Amino acid sequence: MDQAVGQESRQRSRRTTIETLRKKAGLGCIVGRSGAIEAVRRQIEALSAFRISVLICGETGTGKELAARAIHYLSERAGGPFVPVNCGAIPENLFENELFGHMRGAFTDARVLQVGLVQEAKGGTLFLDEIGAISPCNQVKLLRFLQDNEYKRLGDARPHKADVRIVTATNRDLPNLVREGAFREDLYYRIDVASLRIPSLRERTEDIPLLVEHFLRKYSAEYGKVVEAVSRDAMRSLLQYPWPGNIRELENKVQNMILMASGPVIDVADIHLPQRCTPGPFETDGFAGAKRRMVESFEREYLTQLLMRHRGNVVGAAREAGKSRTGLWNLIRRHGLSPRDFSDHGMSNRSPERPAGARPPQHGNMTPE
Repeated sequence: MDQAVGQESRQRSRRTTIETLRKKAGLGCIVGRSGAIEAVRRQIEALSAFRISVLICGETGTGKELAARAIHYLSERAGGPFVPVNCGAIPENLFENELFGHMRGAFTDARVLQVGLVQEAKGGTLFLDEIGAISPCNQVKLLRFLQDNEYKRLGDARPHKADVRIVTATNRDLPNLVREGAFREDLYYRIDVASLRIPSLRERTEDIPLLVEHFLRKYSAEYGKVVEAVSRDAMRSLLQYPWPGNIRELENKVQNMILMASGPVIDVADIHLPQRCTPGPFETDGFAGAKRRMVESFEREYLTQLLMRHRGNVVGAAREAGKSRTGLWNLIRRHGLSPRDFSDHGMSNRSPERPAGARPPQHGNMTPE
């Protein structure tokens, strides 16, 4: 009798936890009232009802992972784990091991059994971010897994059935990569059963005041500073800025504004936005001035996107840009950027989210990245 009562109590507690997660991590975490974001909410609700693969597209910093979480927590799999993995952060030779795991003795340093991310996401959702960064060799391995819904750990001859929903995301033009031969067409159609496009902040500027208010509440409490509002002039400046880094850039800027604010109301002097470089109607300093501003605008947007792709890693960013590390550092400083603002948001071995009462996976020591 007591055992039955205890089990019923645990089930009730689990249901309560899941409902709380649905409210906090479902549509409630997507801030905004614009028509563009309302359309996204409707699509998320529709997609969450089916266990199909979803491809989320959008620029860097638009909130693709938030959308993936919402799909998970609104689905029947909300009681299972949500496991995010940044495909671009996994070295090519470790991709199969990270995804599928290995058996003890599979290779020299394999001293214990390691389950992969697919097993960690059992009963839940595996979110593969930056899917366009996967090498052609690993695309084949991922395609085989998606086709058969089975996988083998390294060193294991026995296949394992997967119980996981796959949601992917990219900021790249996958159809163009398919045309160029850089991304497999059959894999593209396998992950793009349904697609969801997240609009850029430039397409939903009417949501900026709501987002600013949301971040003000969040970070003023976190930093222990009484910052309650943004002045009208300051808000006008925020609305006029193009936000190439989208919501992530806005979030970082609000944190900076809170730290720099000298009072409860943020004013223009507290913002320190990069100067708009597009010539205005009353600027008359000629061709040279217009050219200088356009070059500065290009440089800043290019650096912002570059640092976001490399999670603030200047060495990798310099390599992609074809510049020396010192030269890139000088350019970054000239535009008032900080690589720390673009630090990583989702390495592959971050802990999966599980509601209270969910059973954690049983495995040996995980190999650090």
